[in-house]
Amino acid sequence: MTIYNPFEITKTKYLFFTGKGGVGKTSVACATAVSLADQDKKVLLISTDPASNLQDVFSMELTNKGTPIPSVPNLVVANLDPIQAAAEYRESVIAPYRGIMPDAVIANMEEQLSGSCTIEIAAFNEFSNFITDKEVQENYDHIIFDTAPTGHTLRMLQLPSAWSNFISESTHGASCLGQLSGLESKKAVYKDAVETLADGKVTTLVLVTRPEEAPLKEAQRASHELAELGVRNQMLVVNGVLTEHDDEISAMLYKKQQDALSAIPEELKELSTYQIPLRAYNITGLDNVRSMLSSDRQEIKTEIPNTENFYQLQDVIRSIDEAGRKVVFTMGKGGVGKTTVAAAIALGLAKCGKKVHLTTTDPAAHLKFVLEKAENITMSHIDEQAELKNYQDEVLSKARANGLSGEDIAYIEEDLRSPCTQEIAVFRAFAEIVEKADDHIVVIDTAPTGHTLLLLESTESYDKEIQRTKGETPESVKKLLPRLKSDETEVVIVTLPEATPVYEALRLEDDLNRAQIAAKWWVINQSFYHANTTNSLLKAKASNEVEWINRIDRHNNGKFAVIAWSANRIKGEKLLEL
Repeated sequence: MTIYNPFEITKTKYLFFTGKGGVGKTSVACATAVSLADQDKKVLLISTDPASNLQDVFSMELTNKGTPIPSVPNLVVANLDPIQAAAEYRESVIAPYRGIMPDAVIANMEEQLSGSCTIEIAAFNEFSNFITDKEVQENYDHIIFDTAPTGHTLRMLQLPSAWSNFISESTHGASCLGQLSGLESKKAVYKDAVETLADGKVTTLVLVTRPEEAPLKEAQRASHELAELGVRNQMLVVNGVLTEHDDEISAMLYKKQQDALSAIPEELKELSTYQIPLRAYNITGLDNVRSMLSSDRQEIKTEIPNTENFYQLQDVIRSIDEAGRKVVFTMGKGGVGKTTVAAAIALGLAKCGKKVHLTTTDPAAHLKFVLEKAENITMSHIDEQAELKNYQDEVLSKARANGLSGEDIAYIEEDLRSPCTQEIAVFRAFAEIVEKADDHIVVIDTAPTGHTLLLLESTESYDKEIQRTKGETPESVKKLLPRLKSDETEVVIVTLPEATPVYEALRLEDDLNRAQIAAKWWVINQSFYHANTTNSLLKAKASNEVEWINRIDRHNNGKFAVIAWSANRIKGEKLLEL
């Protein structure tokens, strides 16, 4: 792979960066913007990432209007807040119904419009203004967007029913987008923005990934979805590639990365592909941004953890056992290791003599993570795609039976591809498992977000208010919702000691708090600080983890465990070593 050099590669006016959370989208976008600006190009950098740390990157306050960066004369940065934009959008949609519709209906509509898809629509609304602004086009050589829209959002914006009022009737109770009629006046602007995104003469879509299995699969999915919509002007940037090794830890990391890259999905092999070497430092401050694409500085930070007596996973397990929990969720973004942590917790509780049922949605996990003959453990595997299809079929058959038009059916079909809908479909399967396992401790990998729980709860309230048969909440879910808010349930938040996974974990926790579900423990997984490496680059990287370890320590009053980095997919009795 060729080293990523944006000045040689990026020829279009618009550059959109996209990829799985935590792969370094913001860092690569910032380094690209600064590199181009240093070559006398006039650059506008716009972030629509809810977890954006642009203010930390440039060490200054930023606004949504665009702030010139004094030390980079040709660069202007705009930091859009999609969460605030989503709140304003939500209120604009709901305001006309206040005082007219029952409170339960209003609560349902509010939750319908609180999901990640709504935030993305609001973000798209924000940066569409920049795409279609003629003055902006004339003033800048390059306009760079940190976080591109997903294929799901682009398809939704192109459907005629997305602009009608029919969705305000809450057709199937699982929508996370709600009506778009509040943005009817922007329809032409959106159309222009989508066309610009698909025009290879003016736009390049940069897929950012890491040399790891999960991010590469996510990049493949995004690439395929966007290509189907005509957005084929793509390139791939693999961030964080280790180029040399000199101890056991670095050798294992090197092999793990090379194995992932050798198994790169076929669709991605067709793209122009570039790499950025692994850097030891966090990409904050202009010096680090500038050096990201050119050189490494392996400075060992002097900050030390607030405590050296880290809890271990066995302490978390002991706490769960002593508290008498019946339902345990591991929660966190994809790729942080929650499946492994869930399996280790299940095995640890089984060793304490408890009867445990472990269920996962990870298609690669199935029964491989624990011994097939593990004493006191039963296991199940929920097929997310099968559950989603069953739910889609159920909703669509009811919608057709109610005589909805072809346009409305098309809207529902697209809405049923949304992340929130998939969570609901899977959660129904979880609920059935928990209902059948009253005599077990049920350990569940991949928990529903607080938004999904509130969506189910508000849908239930809505069904009480308006009797209908579409999208009803199953009895097993109705029973489980109160249970999750009780002392029977424990949520364990899993993260990595890095900026984006921590920010995303905090947002997940906020969601849970809204649903009145407390998370007692955090688990920091794959820590180089805890791995005792002698490799100079990894030692420097380990020292940069301390900031995030301490932040979690302060946030959760010391209730966190740390698991050392490992190259191996740990399974069987080896889970106990965690």
